[in-house]
Amino acid sequence: MKKILITGGAGFIGSHVVRRFVKNYPQYHIYNLDLLTYAGNLENIADIQNESNYTFIKGDIVDEVFINALFQEHQFDGVIHLAAESHVDRSITNPIAFVKTNVIGTMNLLHAAKTIWANIPEDKRFYHISTDEVYGSLGMDGLFTETTAYDPNSPYSASKASSDHFVRAYGETYNLPYVITNCSNNYGPNHFPEKLIPLFINNIINNKPLPVYGDGNYTRDWLFVEDHARAIDLVFHKGKNHETYNIGGFNEWKNIDLVKLLCQIMDQKLDRVSGTSENLIAYVKDRPGHDLRYAIDASKINQELGWKPSVTFEQGLEITIDWYLNNETWLKNVTSGAYQNYYEKQYH
Repeated sequence: MKKILITGGAGFIGSHVVRRFVKNYPQYHIYNLDLLTYAGNLENIADIQNESNYTFIKGDIVDEVFINALFQEHQFDGVIHLAAESHVDRSITNPIAFVKTNVIGTMNLLHAAKTIWANIPEDKRFYHISTDEVYGSLGMDGLFTETTAYDPNSPYSASKASSDHFVRAYGETYNLPYVITNCSNNYGPNHFPEKLIPLFINNIINNKPLPVYGDGNYTRDWLFVEDHARAIDLVFHKGKNHETYNIGGFNEWKNIDLVKLLCQIMDQKLDRVSGTSENLIAYVKDRPGHDLRYAIDASKINQELGWKPSVTFEQGLEITIDWYLNNETWLKNVTSGAYQNYYEKQYH
């Protein structure tokens, strides 16, 4: 039985990946390592917690001694590394935390994997999940490809760019078998409500303002989280060593247009008069270093591995909204306490 370590598996994307691997690969034992910070939530994976091929481990990837001992004990055959600080606003407030988790944490995992795989690297794989934000900002034209030069503009994207470079360096220097993917903005069920779509769903439910940065014309490519999990599955099993794959939704939206669409759907779902939720839109001061546009060229993963999105944005958004409306207890649980304090500081 292969032993696969998935880091950050109680978080948004990680929980979908853990569930997929536990259910689809009974011949693997999945170890889910998560520190359970504000965005890590065991409720996200409560449905698989008792599966015989699943083990949860609470721990910090920044703790080098702990990570080395963990790898020595379990002798993992593969690593899918999702654990990261990922919110740009938080990185502006506390950049050091992002360096610790995203850079030092990744280094600890790389070094531990290198150590235990030194003599038998065959059939091993270190899979590092990254972001399109490492490429910087696009103008109105063009797409990010796997060969686009890195040009990060926020502490978050700089920390992820650094971790990407270290993964490649371990591949070149120590022949560590790795793959990297850079994905666009994810959305879907279980997303912690500090990112745009779940934040606004929650605010509309509670008739709270919808804080839109600047003029709202920032453009993002949106990827449904289940489609991302499926892509991660494909890359882990069929991707080529020492290769990078961009994963995007072929789905660009200006923030303000996305928000208006979200408002329309929410008004219908909540039986409100059309336009009610749009009245909640409140333009707020722009954040520093705000990239104008991200857009992914995902033709490589499409052509080499046959991956493409399975749902349109409208379909995925409706699935997402329905999930939040049907899981209000989950939503209330994650929007209490420390998160509320952060929210007030950030937007007021």
